[in-house]
Amino acid sequence: MKTRVEENTTLQNIYDIKTKHEFVDKEYGLTKETIEKISASKNEPSWVLEFRLKALELFHELKDPDWGPDISYLDINKIATYVKPNSKENKSWDDVPDEIKNVFDKLGIPESEKEQMAGVGAQFDSEIIYHNLEDKLKERGVIYCNFDKAITLYPELIAKYFAKIVPVTDHKYIALHYALFSGGSFIYIPKGIKLELPLQSYFRLNEPGAGQFEHTLIIVDDDASLEFIEGCSAPGYNDLNLHAGCVELYVGKNAHLRFSTIENWSKNLLNLNTKKCIVAENGKIEWIMGSFGSKVSMLYPLSVLNGEYAKASYTLLSFAGNGQNLDTGLKVIHNAPNTTLYCDSKSISKDGGICTFRSNVYVAKKAVNANIAISCESLMLDSISRSDTIPVSNINNNQILFSHEASVGKISPDMIYYLMSRGLSEKEAAALIVEGFAEPIAKSFPVEYAVEMNRLINLELEGTIG
Repeated sequence: MKTRVEENTTLQNIYDIKTKHEFVDKEYGLTKETIEKISASKNEPSWVLEFRLKALELFHELKDPDWGPDISYLDINKIATYVKPNSKENKSWDDVPDEIKNVFDKLGIPESEKEQMAGVGAQFDSEIIYHNLEDKLKERGVIYCNFDKAITLYPELIAKYFAKIVPVTDHKYIALHYALFSGGSFIYIPKGIKLELPLQSYFRLNEPGAGQFEHTLIIVDDDASLEFIEGCSAPGYNDLNLHAGCVELYVGKNAHLRFSTIENWSKNLLNLNTKKCIVAENGKIEWIMGSFGSKVSMLYPLSVLNGEYAKASYTLLSFAGNGQNLDTGLKVIHNAPNTTLYCDSKSISKDGGICTFRSNVYVAKKAVNANIAISCESLMLDSISRSDTIPVSNINNNQILFSHEASVGKISPDMIYYLMSRGLSEKEAAALIVEGFAEPIAKSFPVEYAVEMNRLINLELEGTIG
C-alpha cells in the first residue's frame, strides 16, 4: 500500500511529464511576418488576418497594467508564440501520436470521456490534436469543434459573437491574444437542448518557453443548458511560459451554463487569462474555479447581467506557495432589475505565497432589487505569506441588498493538537484542516475533479508543514 507521500510523488510526476515531441513549426517573437505565417498556415479568410494585424498594432501601443503583480520582465520576443505539433486533429484517440497520447492518457483525459463526458477536446501547445462529440448530440444540433475550424464552418455565428464581449481594445494582453489566437473550442447549444453530460476541453502547454493563446466561444441559446469543464496543465521548466487565453460566453433567456476550471499550471508560467459572460433574462452563469500553480495569475471573470432575474455565482479557490502571486477575483455588471450575484471565494497561502481577491461590482440605476452576497475567506499557513481582499463597488440606486464578508485566519495550534491526540501526524492534521477548509469548493466540482483538486492541495502541502 502506498503512503500519501508516495502517492503525491507519483501524481506530481504525472503532471510534470515532459514530452520531446517533434513540431512542424515554431515561431518566436511578435512581428507582422509571424502573424501572416500563422494565418496562412490555417488558411484563414482575409478578415481574420486583418483583425490579427490590428491586434498586433494595439499590443505595441498599449501599456502593461499599472496595478497588480509585476510582469514587466515578460519579453514577448523570447516567447515561442506558435508551436504546431506534428499531428493533425484526430477523431479517434488511437490515431493521436503515441508520445502525445501517452501524456493525455496519464492525465486521464480519454478515460473521463468514456465514463462521464459527452464530448472531449484536447489541445497540445498551439493546436487541437483530438476532438470528439457523441453522434446523438450532433443530431440534436449541438456544435462542439475546434475554434479554428468554426471560423470556416460557421461564419455567421462567428461574425455575430466573436470578439464582441471581449473587444480587442480591452487590455494589452487581450490584444496579444487576438494577434496570436490558435486552437480552443467553439460550442453552440440550440434552443431548448439540455445536455445531460458535460463537455470538456483540456489544454496542455508542453514546450519550454512557449505561449498558449486558445480561444473559447460558447453560446447557450434560450431554454438550453450546458456543463463545460476546462482543464489546464504544463510541466515545469526554467524558461518563462505564457498563457493568454480568452473565453467568451453567452447565456440566453432561461438558459444555464456551468463553467468549471481546474488550472494546474507550472510555476514558471504567467497566466494572463480573460473570461467574460453575458446573461439574458432569467439566465444563469456558474463559475467554478480552482487555481493552482503559475508564477503569476491575473484572472477576474466578468458577468454582465443584462436581463431581469439574471444570476451569476462564483465558487473560487486559489492556493499560492513559494514564489507565486495569484491575483484573482470577479467583475459583475448588474444591468437589469432583480439580478443576483453570489460569491464564495477561498484562498490558501504558504511559504511566502501571495493570494489577492479583487471584486468589482457595478449596479446600474435601473438595476433595482439586485441581491449581492460576497464572501471571501483566506487561510495562511505561516507568518511569511500574504492575503489581501480589494473590493470595489459602484452602486447607483439604493434599492438593493449588498453584503461583503472577508476573513483571514491561520491554522489553530489547538486543532492540530486535538487531531494529533487522535493519532494523526502534524502534517496529516494540517492537511485534514486545509481539505476541510476547501471542501465547500471541492464539492462543487464533478466527483473526479473534486478528487483531483484534493490531490493538488496535498501536493502543495507536501513537505511544507512542520
